[in-house]
Amino acid sequence: MTTCLITGATGFVGGHLVEACAARGWNLRALVRANSETNLLQRANVALIRGDMTDAAAVREALQGVEIVFHCAAKVGDWGPVEEYRAVNVEALRNLLEVCRQQALQRFVHFSSLGVYAARHHYGTDENEPLPAHHIDGYTQTKVESEQLVMSYYRQHQLPVVVLRPGFIYGPRDRTLMPRLLENLRERKVRYIGGGTRAMNCIYVGNLIEAALLAVDKPEAVGQIFNLTDGEFVSKRKFIDTIVAGLNLPKPKRVSVPLWLARCLAWWMEHDARKKNSPTPPRLTQGRLKLFGLNLDFSIENAKQRLGYRPRWSFDDAMRETLAWYKQNA
Repeated sequence: MTTCLITGATGFVGGHLVEACAARGWNLRALVRANSETNLLQRANVALIRGDMTDAAAVREALQGVEIVFHCAAKVGDWGPVEEYRAVNVEALRNLLEVCRQQALQRFVHFSSLGVYAARHHYGTDENEPLPAHHIDGYTQTKVESEQLVMSYYRQHQLPVVVLRPGFIYGPRDRTLMPRLLENLRERKVRYIGGGTRAMNCIYVGNLIEAALLAVDKPEAVGQIFNLTDGEFVSKRKFIDTIVAGLNLPKPKRVSVPLWLARCLAWWMEHDARKKNSPTPPRLTQGRLKLFGLNLDFSIENAKQRLGYRPRWSFDDAMRETLAWYKQNA
């Protein structure tokens, strides 16, 4: 029977991955902090190893006899010192990889992000696009560095790595990004940028989990990097208006902010917040401007060709499932 370790198993994506792997009958393990909520993991009979990726002994214990690793754990956000992101997203990952390279793994699936691409408009950008050396925030900077680290273990140690680059992940049980958006909508803090007509790079969590399992099933996936979205054009306005209509929230103000003005506001707000050493991000950051202001259209042809990835859930069906959950769990 296949034995699998999932890092970040108590998180949004990790929890869905736990359920999918349990449905396959796999033996599951998770490396979890002492104060983590583990009810879902216990229901799925996941073996829990207390500790984190900086704890070498805990990592070795978690990896004993493991054939597949799904690395979902990461520090996310668009604010804070890059060193804090690097400690989790790069250095802790290095500890995990050092133990992994000493074992006969079948697959190491690394969850990255479409955020690794430059903060500009994208029209069908594929995985051949060079990544910038310097990024707009600590999260995207260290996601690039973590990708480079993972791929170096593939080249130097033949670790069977697959890198997944999902876009904005939505779905049931997200208790971080979607709730923040819902709160801003309720408080009428959301404004469209540039009319809201540009592409959103979204992916339903169910589609992402299927791609992750394909990354394990397909031998030709090893050593490859895959862009992942729902595979259909969804504008920022459609994404937000669907939420507004489904949850009966206030509509954003009709007058949109021009992109050039939003850039200036984001720069000024970030500069002012840093000057004040604010522990929380300002209302508009470069990261939020990128997500809600730029055209983010990425090609998933590589995933279709090499993985056989065909998004099962359309945006409309996926959002229906998502909003139904939020109605029941608000």
